[in-house]
Amino acid sequence: MEACELPSSSNADKKLCEILKNSKVIVVVGLSPKEHRASNQVAKYMQEKGYKIIPVYPREEFILGEKVYRSLDEIDFEVDIVDVFRKGEDTPPIVEKAVKLPGVKCVFLQEGVTNEKSKEIAENAGIFYVEDKCLMVEHMRCEREGLL
Repeated sequence: MEACELPSSSNADKKLCEILKNSKVIVVVGLSPKEHRASNQVAKYMQEKGYKIIPVYPREEFILGEKVYRSLDEIDFEVDIVDVFRKGEDTPPIVEKAVKLPGVKCVFLQEGVTNEKSKEIAENAGIFYVEDKCLMVEHMRCEREGLL
């Protein structure tokens, strides 16, 4: 490798960029209405990049100008990515519902969130799974690498 050359992306990283490039709708589970929270900042960034954001949160009527759903059970339309901002131990039932959503291509657990059972559920359903990464950072990386 030459000096200052960035290592090439792994196949999984390239697959994520491909999914981001071909996606339009992102469900954000745990999207806080508070602007200083990471979930709000990530969702706002993705919204500004042209994605339709679907908030899933137990309270509020609207977040980032979008209708809020109380749970994944209320979603009966096509989605591309389910981005989860919840503690790792809370994710298996969320992932079980996420993999059944129409059109879902990817389940994404945010930075600091991991769960072996969630990974197993997604992979057994044939859904691309990412954990312990930030969707906004990954989008920036894909953009920087010219993969979007």
